[in-house]
Amino acid sequence: MLKVSVKWQKEVFSNVEIDPSQPPYVFKCQLYDLTGVPPERQKIMVKGGLLKDDSDWSTLGVKQGQRLMMMGTADEIVKAPEKGPVFVEDLPEDEQVVALCFALASPFNTISHDCLCFQGHSAGLFNLGNTCYMNSTVQCLHSVPELKSALSKYSQSGRSNDVDHSSHMLTVATCELFNDLDKSVKPVAPMQFWMLLRKKYPQFGQLHNGSFMQQDAEECWTQLLYTLSQSLRLPNTSENPDTVKGLFGIDIISRVHCQESGEESSETESIYSLKCHISQEVNHLHEGLKHGLKSELEKASPALGRSAIYLKESCINGLPRYLTVQFVRFFWKRESNQKAKILRKVDYPLELDVYDFCSDDLRKKLEAPRKKIRDEEGKKLGLKSSEKSSDSKDTDVKMTEAEGSSSNGTEESSVATSQDGVASDTGKEPQLTGVYDLVAVLTHKGRSADSGHYVAWVKQESGKWIEYDDDNPIPQREGDITKLSGGGDWHMAYICMYKARVVEM
Repeated sequence: MLKVSVKWQKEVFSNVEIDPSQPPYVFKCQLYDLTGVPPERQKIMVKGGLLKDDSDWSTLGVKQGQRLMMMGTADEIVKAPEKGPVFVEDLPEDEQVVALCFALASPFNTISHDCLCFQGHSAGLFNLGNTCYMNSTVQCLHSVPELKSALSKYSQSGRSNDVDHSSHMLTVATCELFNDLDKSVKPVAPMQFWMLLRKKYPQFGQLHNGSFMQQDAEECWTQLLYTLSQSLRLPNTSENPDTVKGLFGIDIISRVHCQESGEESSETESIYSLKCHISQEVNHLHEGLKHGLKSELEKASPALGRSAIYLKESCINGLPRYLTVQFVRFFWKRESNQKAKILRKVDYPLELDVYDFCSDDLRKKLEAPRKKIRDEEGKKLGLKSSEKSSDSKDTDVKMTEAEGSSSNGTEESSVATSQDGVASDTGKEPQLTGVYDLVAVLTHKGRSADSGHYVAWVKQESGKWIEYDDDNPIPQREGDITKLSGGGDWHMAYICMYKARVVEM
């Protein structure tokens, strides 16, 4: 690391670090944090003229302790809004007309009326050189309030003995980055997080012609969640010891059988995402998930004394608070020796019901909460509740003792979708229903995993959607989110994150 001083106007910033392995754009992002001058406005004098974003440090002759001169105008300091987001469509009708006419009549207007808002989302992230895969992953996970809460409680000084130092530091950096996104009204440069991510997982530091290579967002998502699952595991407790597993873990039970020998066994595992396999027969997410839960594998058969083909049929035996679905769009093309992308259009819903993919045991547990949802929806439509009498021997009564008292149709707030996922003041426990609502989509634009561009589309607490294109957050319509389904060169869904719809029982 080189340390230099930078003179800007009347100020001198000492001991500013330069990492020669990173492009000068990263150095400019550091100066942006110090001075408020955006990278595109910075004029830094070096040997041979002005410092360019993609210059090679080795050719510039910058020395330890050297003073650099910078010119540029800082952004006006913007105070964080005292109130939350105010969208035009949320205003009273008379105020909507006034606000809309004023905005559209303004000579500076560049915002369409359906996207008009006055603030209300977290900051964007600077691209540090092909880091859109990382930025989009961070923005999606940052939208999970329970994860932010767990990170805020993580002890930075006393990590668990079984957590290695690099995992601990990456977890701390994740917490700090989430905090920066919540507090900042200007784009954030995730330099510390990126440096520690590369230290923990060197694959993300691969270089090509002196520049950092594009990486796979799904790999970044998986590696980061694995690290957090290790760090956030609660010590000395048997109750939900793994925070990340409780939020994202999916319990799978599989039946493995060989038709040739008749051998059969069962397996259990915990995964963090369901796979949507794409083929000519797959047009919708449900079809892809169904394919993803069936597979063939070749392994040794003790009965036959040789290898044989086994069919593995899986189902869900435990659901998470947040259900992640990965569209398996990338595959290895042998003839060209590189990753290729399946561009086929696969539709996905805003509301996903996974009941059909669950085991019989899990379906029984879901029946009572699902009945309560149906009763609540029926009440809204003016229909009578399908409640059972207190002495009924129906399966619904056997499912939970609370069913008889809580589904009597007298409480208007029996359906709850709490943000923190804990019981409300009523003392009732929130129960999963198998129904999920879409809250984030990570998309990829381009034809190769090693190139192209990743973007995050995240639903805010207000219900509005924001497209996070690195440092540029853009309001979007909900109706446009499901159009990211593929079939061309536009952004297409690669990872979808759904939030569980719960009821209080």
